[in-house]
Amino acid sequence: MLRTLTNAALLAAAPLVLLASTAHAQDAGLSGGKWSFSAGAATDNRSKDTSKSDGEPFVYGGAEWANASGLFYASGSLETIDAGGSNLESELALGLRPEFAGFDFDLSVAHKNRFDADPGYDHDAWEFTADTKRSIGPASARLRLQYSPDSTGSTEAFTWVALRGGWDFTNKLNVSAEVGYRDQDNSVDYTGWNVGGSYALTPKVELDLRWHDTDADVPGEQYKGALVAGVNFAF
Repeated sequence: MLRTLTNAALLAAAPLVLLASTAHAQDAGLSGGKWSFSAGAATDNRSKDTSKSDGEPFVYGGAEWANASGLFYASGSLETIDAGGSNLESELALGLRPEFAGFDFDLSVAHKNRFDADPGYDHDAWEFTADTKRSIGPASARLRLQYSPDSTGSTEAFTWVALRGGWDFTNKLNVSAEVGYRDQDNSVDYTGWNVGGSYALTPKVELDLRWHDTDADVPGEQYKGALVAGVNFAF
């Protein structure tokens, strides 16, 4: 039941995101927006608490354009992976970040593509994401609902539901924990979790140390627990 409601909500939101995104882009004009850039590296590429790089280090880079109000954005990124014969994945996304009743929302649709994958490997996917966030003083929380009608590789449709909580001990140090559940067609269902902290060395450089794990009993590095260290740069 939860999966059916989640899938319906995300699919219903997708055309609204695209229509509103187009309207706001036309109203604001590209000249009224702002560009931001990011890059980084970590000892493992973790997504939904599983490894996309077979437990090996990875690097990434991305760019985002947001309109003058910050409501509409478009982004693109590249990251190294090790899956299906591919070593590079791209993501292009459109989204909205509205605010309502003290809550921050992030609604997006993204297309992912894995370059030079093995013949017969399903190398691309659409993903729909809805985040609801709230901060009160040093405390923060986020509920994430994510759905793909046909994921990469042998996985078909999946739903990911995750709740994260965080606490700012200082203006530089944040500690957070997240637990989520992934329901996958033609692949293993699992509960994943992570806990760790981030520290801002400067306004543009952040360090992150986090433990990721799942309850999936699957051989190999993909679902295995690991301590992941990373560094992120903002421009």
